[in-house]
Amino acid sequence: MNNNIVIAGIGQTAVGEHWKTSLRELAHYALEDAIKDAGGLRPQALFVANMLAPNLSKQSHLGALIADFSGFVGIEAVTVEAAGASGGAALRQGYLAVLSGMVDVALVVGVEKFTDVVDAGTETALATTLDSDFEAVQGVTPTSQAALLMRRYMHEFNVPADGLAGFPVTAHANGAGNPNAMFRRAIKAETYARAGMVSEPLNMFDAAPNADGAAAVILTRADLLPPNFPHPLVRISGSASASDLLALHDRPDPLTFPAARRSVETALEKAGLTREQIDFFEYHDAFSIYAALSLEAAGFAERGRGWELARDGVIALNGKLPCATMGGLKARGNPGGATGVYQAVEAAAQLRGGGGANQVAGARYAMIQSLGGPAATAVTHVLERVEIGE
Repeated sequence: MNNNIVIAGIGQTAVGEHWKTSLRELAHYALEDAIKDAGGLRPQALFVANMLAPNLSKQSHLGALIADFSGFVGIEAVTVEAAGASGGAALRQGYLAVLSGMVDVALVVGVEKFTDVVDAGTETALATTLDSDFEAVQGVTPTSQAALLMRRYMHEFNVPADGLAGFPVTAHANGAGNPNAMFRRAIKAETYARAGMVSEPLNMFDAAPNADGAAAVILTRADLLPPNFPHPLVRISGSASASDLLALHDRPDPLTFPAARRSVETALEKAGLTREQIDFFEYHDAFSIYAALSLEAAGFAERGRGWELARDGVIALNGKLPCATMGGLKARGNPGGATGVYQAVEAAAQLRGGGGANQVAGARYAMIQSLGGPAATAVTHVLERVEIGE
């Protein structure tokens, strides 16, 4: 089995409010760029990552829809849904398809269109990712759930009121250098302190903005690349997915993310690497508390001390473990099911040396992680820059 699976092409749209652009058009723009970037490789299979189109856009069956609209009628085409981890899950399915040898070229597209609904229906749709019978029916939303986690975390580990400020401050500093980010303006800690509450103690800067967007990658084997391929190669060296109890109240310890931990450990094992070799980490900062808990679950921080990495500048671009290097979900925007594919596009660009003002110098190994809810699903990939023939 050939495990030299590479990201041959990347494409993305800017994240924001695309009122006049349809779901299918967003997806097409991203995949068209990815195919061009890959030297014209045509896919035999399409994996579409999406979380809420049946609710927000009144459209399901996205595999056939996008294959039809983009001129790929006849190929295998399916939708992958795993809440906020949909993008990572679709990337893994594309990877496994090529790894199996059953598919030579796979196209992975993540797409979400939040602006198709502009009222409280958005929160209702987002609540479908929770346990409907025991959480959503009580009025719990992903935002209020994150606020409960944040309050418990701050209480249990004596975190000050502004203890998590470093996560959005870092994200917005990095978003300023990303031309595709929704928010391209740095903020100060004082700005965070003045922000209004969304669900106490979670304020406006602790929650990533839901937005429209699409991102795409072309996956293939290195030996199938066109002659004189113009880009440095980025290989998927490790891939893993894990799940946890869906309802937060069923978990023995809600302040741990076991699925995130297991997926990290398995992905690193598959890649033959240690945490210390990872050059940067694209975590799923849908909420600031998720960033802290993800760093702890991944083994980069001790339990209850993940927030200190942001406070001490460890996750800044010039820190020991740069995170959210292109702004993360917080500044780039959170395009729902497309988020994990955006992470793959951004990490691949970094490893190619195309990070622009946000380039992580000398980066060879990247870790990207997508979470469905508070890590009820966790998908982790390790990407590696390789030389042709390596």
